[in-house]
Amino acid sequence: MKALFFLFPAFIFFSCSSGEVKYQSADEVLKSDKINGSKIYYNPVSADKPLKENEASKLSFEKLDHDFGTIKEGDVVQHIFKFKNKGNTPLVITNASGSCGCTVPEWPKEPILPGKGGEIKVSFDSKGKSGVEEKEIYVMANTIPNKTTLRVKSLVLSKK
Repeated sequence: MKALFFLFPAFIFFSCSSGEVKYQSADEVLKSDKINGSKIYYNPVSADKPLKENEASKLSFEKLDHDFGTIKEGDVVQHIFKFKNKGNTPLVITNASGSCGCTVPEWPKEPILPGKGGEIKVSFDSKGKSGVEEKEIYVMANTIPNKTTLRVKSLVLSKK
């Protein structure tokens, strides 16, 4: 019985070996057109095919910062940052996030073709804030560098 106890784990260990593992290159993945049933977009950044300067999208904002001026505590203010893709490939914004939960960006989820533009809407909620408030918004995209920082600020007057 003890011999069976030791042979069973060995059987499981050796029977689970499936042989050689095959990895796909970035080009093979792109040719397959699907990953987990979802359509993918061409993003030339990968370990086996690094992004070259002339392949990168170029994210160009009209302004990188905005001053809301003086607002009252509890006000929610918004600003739209306008941009253009001045590169040679479709621009894909993969994420945008604020430096705190009070600053929320909304960005286009679909690729922006070369020469076309888009908008990132930023909302700032001043609830519980007072004094000078400066917040950052980090925009991640298939650009060089891959992170662009936008800034908003305001002078928040407390309710007291």
